[in-house]
Amino acid sequence: MHRNHQKEKLFKPWCGLCGSTEKRLTKTECCQNWICDDAHTYQVFSYANNSCYRNHDCYTLCAAHYHEGHTGRWQDCQQCRDSFDVPYYTYCGTNKYNFDVLNNPEKYTISCTHCDFRSHSIEDFPYQTSKGYYCGKKKCQHAFARQ
Repeated sequence: MHRNHQKEKLFKPWCGLCGSTEKRLTKTECCQNWICDDAHTYQVFSYANNSCYRNHDCYTLCAAHYHEGHTGRWQDCQQCRDSFDVPYYTYCGTNKYNFDVLNNPEKYTISCTHCDFRSHSIEDFPYQTSKGYYCGKKKCQHAFARQ
């Protein structure tokens, strides 16, 4: 009994994304994993990805599944699958902001709406509209801005 009590005292949680044990931690609402309690550090419209909590909350299927009130596991949820296009669904299920990633994600190729650039990563397309994806080339950024 005494030995188990010592083990409990020695356990120190860490952020499941960045590994920090030094920052203030909390558990995610969606999956109850330990994560940095740092959402308050995000500066609005900075688009910075330096908040573990915000990244998990905004860029994962796990959090979307929870916020939408879906039941079961997010990995098996057809409602989640139907809510996003293939590239975004795959990105949100496999990116580094997940504790568990989507197994065997669907393969895809994205083409820039304005030029001939193609990629297998949504991260190569900083702009997305209802018309499609725009890559980071200057001419494509200008085309996006003229919409």
